[in-house]
Amino acid sequence: MVYREQIRLQSRDKACTFHDVTDELNEAVKRSGVKDGIAVVYSHHTTCCVITQECAFDMSITGLETLQQDLVNIMDDIIPVCKHEGMYLHPGPKALAFALEHDEDARGCHNTDAHLRSSIIGRSETIVIMDGKPDLGEFGHVHFIDFDMTRARERTVQIMIMGE
Repeated sequence: MVYREQIRLQSRDKACTFHDVTDELNEAVKRSGVKDGIAVVYSHHTTCCVITQECAFDMSITGLETLQQDLVNIMDDIIPVCKHEGMYLHPGPKALAFALEHDEDARGCHNTDAHLRSSIIGRSETIVIMDGKPDLGEFGHVHFIDFDMTRARERTVQIMIMGE
């Protein structure tokens, strides 16, 4: 048995956007009828990723949970946000020309930090399904993260469920 759904989300401008998609995953597993198997939560966006993490309960002044803010802070240290042209080799002249041909503005192309962050964290999570429920442990949540802060936009999360 294979079952697939999509979730549409809206990212914010000028900030990393975290979406807790745990409830949507739980509902998709119910609709699938799969009792034992796996669920893959996936982003085809190359500047986004999917993680499993516990709820931190506390909020930072930015509106993110404290664990989420800690992740953003660590990533800022490892891979600084692109603040000016030439900070990273990407985008080069060919990438900028390609973007212009596809109605993308130059600022939107300066999202190298988001591409690098996503490539390190990964764009999917595989979750075991047991007895008709995702096995996330007592405190586990599934989060979709959009690291691209160049502009707000609609994003799509894929959920594929396989099992019996």
